[in-house]
Parts: sequence; structure tokens; C-alpha cells
Amino acid sequence: MKIIIAGAGEVGFHLAKLLSYESQDITLIDTNKESLSYAEGHLDIRVLRGDATSISVLTEAKVSSSDLVIGVTSSETTNITLCMLAKQLGSKRTIARISNTEFIDHKDTIEFSELGIDELISPEELAAVEIKLLLNQSAFNDTYEFEQGLLIMVGVSLPKGAPFIGKTVQQAAQIFPEFHFMPIAMQRKGTQFTLIPRGDTVFMEADQVYFITDKKGVEELYKLTGKKREEIKNVMILGGSKVGTKAARDLCESRFNVKIIEKDKNKAFEIADQLPNALVINGDCRNVELLEEESLESMDAFIAVTGNSETNIMSCLVAKSKHIKKTIALVENMDYFQLSQSIGIDTLINKKLLAANNIFRHIRKGEVVALTRLNNLNAEILEFVVKASSEVNGELIKELDFPRSAIIGGVIREEEGIIALGNFKIREGDRVVVCCLPSAIPKVEKLFL
Repeated sequence: MKIIIAGAGEVGFHLAKLLSYESQDITLIDTNKESLSYAEGHLDIRVLRGDATSISVLTEAKVSSSDLVIGVTSSETTNITLCMLAKQLGSKRTIARISNTEFIDHKDTIEFSELGIDELISPEELAAVEIKLLLNQSAFNDTYEFEQGLLIMVGVSLPKGAPFIGKTVQQAAQIFPEFHFMPIAMQRKGTQFTLIPRGDTVFMEADQVYFITDKKGVEELYKLTGKKREEIKNVMILGGSKVGTKAARDLCESRFNVKIIEKDKNKAFEIADQLPNALVINGDCRNVELLEEESLESMDAFIAVTGNSETNIMSCLVAKSKHIKKTIALVENMDYFQLSQSIGIDTLINKKLLAANNIFRHIRKGEVVALTRLNNLNAEILEFVVKASSEVNGELIKELDFPRSAIIGGVIREEEGIIALGNFKIREGDRVVVCCLPSAIPKVEKLFL
């Protein structure tokens, strides 16, 4: 695919990096010479210095023959204008990064596609949605919903004493005859290797395991992993950033008791006006005494979303020392993901990774309708729509020529989530959730073309 990315900032560079690994034809546009030099020196891509909304620059980038144009500059006006121009100039598909989440809230009212914008992406919105999901599934450290929760992906670190430690996947499945879950990926403690589990794979203490389940299976997983469903009601949010404000608004609407700490006085008053149901405190979040004065110990969850990753991590560690049930830190550095379990923070979230996940499904072959990358694991989960021409159509799962480094986690059929085993026959219209290592993706994609 020929892909043009406008914006060599954190999101743009990260996207270009991921896409260049896929041997895509990438052109990166930015006005910043240093950012482009760094990208050109580290990635196998073409760079172009100039204004992304300049028609001459877009012509030089060969926008007329592009498959996808992605606007991820810091200016949503630039991104929207770029997409409108790119579509007029012949690009097949466009994606715009925005910061005003109102656009997403009203995308059913306004036909953005008629303006030339096929998809709107808000990293802040994605992060806020992720936070809400994590609080709803409080015992798990990673989660993702397919089709409004018909199938759910959850990640959990197996604690000492969990009932199926030392058992194989097959043995663990026999504990619950109804079988509403499927392990799809795991990582052993102290390793960086991602395993796609099979029937003879043994669960071990401290494994980070990802499951696909339905709503019934979530309760079973609580029992099987030895985790308790903690009721989360009182939430403290550090930082009145766009992510913090959006998360607070969503949580207030879901009847959580929310307390926000913001050090900028004017911003604190502004947030208080926007969110009458939240308690807004003006103070320095690095002050441990302030956190204690504001009843940190009585909180069920602590979410740090300031603009400083180190502040977020350190404040979450303080919260964890006060036995807070759930801690979530927003970080910019991808390398920190490898530290999350070892340092004791429940979950790290990264806007770049969330935005990349969302954009990635547009460059996949086959009818991919959802995609997520697992935190700190070298694996992807893709949701394919089965077409009449797909090789998998009409086949039993056990008879598919499926690579060993990939696994079908579940199928959505007629508004029902199904944990599909070997004797399940796939048919046209099914939405199939697949977990696979990068090496298996081309082969898996061919099965769904």
C-alpha cells in the first residue's frame, strides 16, 4: 500500500515505524526539519518537508495514487483540511486525528465521508474509553471489547494459587464444562517471548495470559484466575488533561464518584464548570501530603494522566503503597510497558499505541473491522468479516490450514458471541476474532480475502 502520513510527531513517527516494518510504501510529511531527519535516519521511509495542506506538496507526495492518507499533526484543522484535499486529489482513503471529541460524538449527524474524511481518530477519546473499560473489569490489566461486548478480550497476570496453575489448557477447560473462554496468547514471567497456547500448553504462576470470552465467561475467569471482582466506586484522577477530563466525564455519567487534581488554577476552575458532578481540587499532584489530605486511601482506583510519564508512574506507585485496588498510568515511552508488571502498576496506557491500533485495521488485507495490539506482547488480535469468497467460508475450524502461530478466539454470529472450538463451521457473514504473531498475519489474511 502507498500511505502518506502528515505529522512526524509521536503518533506519526510511531505509525510510520510500525507500518515500515510491514514493508509499506510510506511518505512522511512535516514542516519540522529535525523530526524528519530523525525519522529518515531511523526508518526505511520517504520524507518530505512542507505544509501538508499545500497542494504542490501533496502532488509531490503523489497523493493521487495513494491508498491511504493519515493526518496526525498536532492541529486538527490541518488534519481535516488535508483529508478533504487528499480525497479531492484522488486518495482512496483518509483518516484524520482530532482533539475535539464532539466530532466523534456527532459523526452520525454529520456525514464526514461526504467532506472527504473516511475516519476520525481521537487518541484522547480512545484512552478515556480504555480507562472506563479497565475500571469495569477491575481485576484485569488489559481489556478490549468486540461488537459492544459480545466478545471481550481480557489480560491477567496469574497469581499464586490460581486453580489452573500447573494444568494444561485442555485440563483447565474441563473445570467448566460450559467453556465460555479461550486463551489466545501468553507471556512467561521474565521472558519477552509471546506464546500462542495450544491444548498441551501448561499455565504457570505469573504468566501474563490473554483470554477471549463472552459476558458469561468473565465470571468464570474471575474464579479460574483466583481474582476477585472489586467494586470500583471512588476514583481519583491526577491531571486535568484532555484524557483526564474525558475520562472523568464518562465516569461521572456511569455513576462513579470522581475527584480530579489539577495544578493549574484556571484550568481547575474550567474543568469544575464543565463537570459539575466531579470534585475538582487545585493542587500539585506530586505532593504526597495533598494526596493523603484528599483521602487517597479511601479511593478504589487511581488514574494518573498528567503530561509527565514519570510523574504518572511515581504517583501510581504511591497509590499502590496505600493498597488502592486499581492503578492506571498514562505513559508516552513505549519502553515503560515492559516495566508495568515488575514495578507493580496495574496498567499502563499509551495514546500512540491506541491510535496506531485503530489506524492499523485500515491497512490490513481482508475485511478487518477491529484490531488491537496486546500490551508488551508481540501479537495482534484481528476481527475479520467472512465473505463468500473467503477460504474459511463453510469450513470446520479443525480442518483449516491455520498457522500454528495463530488461533481463532471466537466468532460473532447473529448478535451472539461464540467461543468456537474445532467442530465449529464458519460461514459467510461471521465475524471471526483471530490472535496471531506478526509472522502469521499474511497467511491468516489470505484465508479471509
